[in-house]
Amino acid sequence: MSEHETGQPEESGAPGTAGHALANRRNFMRKVFFASGATAVATMGGAGAWTALADETTGTATADASASPSGAPSGGPGGGAGGGPGNMTITEDFFGLTTDGKRVDDLFTIHSTKVATAPVITAANAFLAGLTDTQKTSTQFTVHSTEWRMWSNIDSYERQGVSLADLTDAQKTLGTALLQAALSADGLETTEKIRRINQAAGEAINNTTAFNEDAYYWTVMGTPSATEPWGFQFDGHHLVVNYFVLRDQVVMSPCFWGSEPTSMEIDGETVTVCHEEVVASLAFINSLTAAQQSVAIESTTKSNESMKAGAFADNTVQEYTGLRGNALTSAQRKKLLGIVEAFVGRAKADAAKVRMSEVSKHLSDTYVTWAGGTADDAAFYVRVHSPVVWVEVDCQAPGPLAGAYGAKQGDGATQKHVHSIIRTPNGNDYGKELLRQHYLTSPHHH
Repeated sequence: MSEHETGQPEESGAPGTAGHALANRRNFMRKVFFASGATAVATMGGAGAWTALADETTGTATADASASPSGAPSGGPGGGAGGGPGNMTITEDFFGLTTDGKRVDDLFTIHSTKVATAPVITAANAFLAGLTDTQKTSTQFTVHSTEWRMWSNIDSYERQGVSLADLTDAQKTLGTALLQAALSADGLETTEKIRRINQAAGEAINNTTAFNEDAYYWTVMGTPSATEPWGFQFDGHHLVVNYFVLRDQVVMSPCFWGSEPTSMEIDGETVTVCHEEVVASLAFINSLTAAQQSVAIESTTKSNESMKAGAFADNTVQEYTGLRGNALTSAQRKKLLGIVEAFVGRAKADAAKVRMSEVSKHLSDTYVTWAGGTADDAAFYVRVHSPVVWVEVDCQAPGPLAGAYGAKQGDGATQKHVHSIIRTPNGNDYGKELLRQHYLTSPHHH
């Protein structure tokens, strides 16, 4: 059977069960895509377009296609321009982040990068082999599935896949091994700290039903392979990793990293997370001259939420604003790259090196926009935006876990609640541009 014929989970479950709710959400999305997704063929072109469209629009359009899917958030922290799939760009064909609604061509090509992807392939196959048949059916999707785009950082969002709570200790170990194969030591530590704080904060407010270390879900797209495209997603509150693989090329975006609070005493240890991006951002803005800051800083005040390309905002259109990279000194450029490196460095070293080289090539066309203060403890928002990378660091107002650190909702933005994201503009989030090229150029897909 072809890749398209395998790995697609059955939408089943008795009425009233969690499986039934997830199936309803999935079927809703299929109806939406069936009703409005035909233009994907014109956008994508070629055999790959028809394959992707066939996967994304399975089902029959009905009159209830405009209803909100079960469990879809209606807004809230981190949604950026959106909040949930019922009313945002998940109901549109994927296009990617752009400055004007038009993609820049020829930025991403299929070529050898010499990134060692064999370990992550081996780990992914071992993880899948360790699942029961039922778990695997719930976890594995086709590589062009819309499931890539169904992530959210919101705690109450109903997710697909298999959760850590559903796994045995042995299965959890296999999942950790997959993250370890894909991420650097810092990346793995960051995922673990976010989960630990989520658990401890949940305990502090007596709500571990919503906030705990096991409400994180695995999905695998496609079949792990050394020659065919595939990937995985690890998705939960304040933590989303999308990881696409095509031979020796890796695209690790979108990735969302956040925490509330960002530092907490847990079992006698101070656990701190999302600190690198905050420190790197402040180091950059404070390296600028007063004249440069006047261009970069669009506002000296910080709103409660500033993120523009969070969950369900895959097609955000945002013009370049702020200070351009060609106006920076060599030392300032290094500090600008330091912001991006805080995110990219969470991938394995070889993949990170390839990504940073890509970012560096477009440094003169990279723009930085700032809002908020510049003191060490100031709440701020920063956006780093180029043809090939998009980074946002957003100090948010206290949210549902405010009580865990003595704050209350309604207080102003704070470094104790941080949301941050890295994306790949111009159509290559989730590796979609490489996937499109693969289906257009591979003879066995024609």
